[in-house]
Amino acid sequence: MSRTGFSLRQMLEAGACTRCRLCAEVCPAASAAASGGLAPLTRLRGVETLLLRDRTLLAKLLRRRPPEAAALERFAEDAFRCTLCGRCESVCPLGIRLKELWTTLRGELVQGKHFPARIEAIRRNLEGSRNVFGEDNAERAEWVEEMRRPPEHGFRKEQAEVVYFTGCVAAYFPLAQKIPIAFAEILEAAGVDFTLLGEEEWCCGFPMLGAGLMEMFAAFREHNLSAAAARGAKAAVFACPSCYRMWREHYGADLALFSAPEMLLSLVRAGRLPLQELSLTVTYHDPCDLGRGAGVYEAPREILRAIPGIRLVELAHHREECLCCGGGGNLEMVDPELAARIAAAKIEEVLATGARAVVTACQQCVRVMTSHVRRNRVPLEVLDIVQLLRRALAGPKRPPG
Repeated sequence: MSRTGFSLRQMLEAGACTRCRLCAEVCPAASAAASGGLAPLTRLRGVETLLLRDRTLLAKLLRRRPPEAAALERFAEDAFRCTLCGRCESVCPLGIRLKELWTTLRGELVQGKHFPARIEAIRRNLEGSRNVFGEDNAERAEWVEEMRRPPEHGFRKEQAEVVYFTGCVAAYFPLAQKIPIAFAEILEAAGVDFTLLGEEEWCCGFPMLGAGLMEMFAAFREHNLSAAAARGAKAAVFACPSCYRMWREHYGADLALFSAPEMLLSLVRAGRLPLQELSLTVTYHDPCDLGRGAGVYEAPREILRAIPGIRLVELAHHREECLCCGGGGNLEMVDPELAARIAAAKIEEVLATGARAVVTACQQCVRVMTSHVRRNRVPLEVLDIVQLLRRALAGPKRPPG
């Protein structure tokens, strides 16, 4: 097995763990599975014993044998049963960059041909269709046709100030398509000059990061950057936190980058979105990539406070401590039952607040939580903050969502 991806810093961090077990106590996958084998601490030990043990001088002198393939296979199965939520990293007293370590680990395992079968399906979909679901990429912007009054140009302009990067989930899942529809209507109402990339939008690369397939990423990044540059855009906005983080951390774009809550808040503050009263008690779920990942906590809450009649009650675990919904890290593709158990725990926490609706700022979180609510007939509304703000726009009566 080729093991060249870990940096010196990562090797030192892997060996620096004090076994305090704080990470194990907060891991949503380990808690939902009731299995210590999924705990970050166990995974970290596996990194040391299975992947790094033959890198030390002592190991070479002792001529240690490489780990058996069966042991690596078992380890790989557990290594991919993680949502990459970053909660373990947030509590680590040594500041070990665990999330980065986990993505490097996945790349190492894929290089060594030790990974769940679903990872190969993700690779095929991305290579063949440029999106993680294997859908026809020419249909990326077909959600525009579901709008009440879609413009003739379909929001696909040759030149525009802002690119709205839709993301794979919102482009193809009917349940999530309500979010880009609402967002486009808000931007249009506020007079924002924006465009979609349509079929020229390729996957942002986040599924590659989670699947250990980052060798594919460069071509996708260059394509998306070129497509945005061709439209003369000065900014890009993302309703998907994972897309937002990938562009912020891996693209090196010469563009101003905004998450949807950040841009929406600027429009609210500027008085470009007149809001009417909504009588509703809500709680807010901080998406892992937007909250712990990008540090965007206050913008969505300020939007909620700006909507007359909205009452916000916080979850028991919120902001940095917010619990994952189960939809991250490609976990649904690798272990859908585990992802469902994590989602169930999330909804139980939401219901304990007494809120009538849970609001978030992530199309994947909306999809995962809504699926659980509908499947189990839970009396709870799940909304993206984009949808809630769209509902609050003053003007002619519009259908909810």
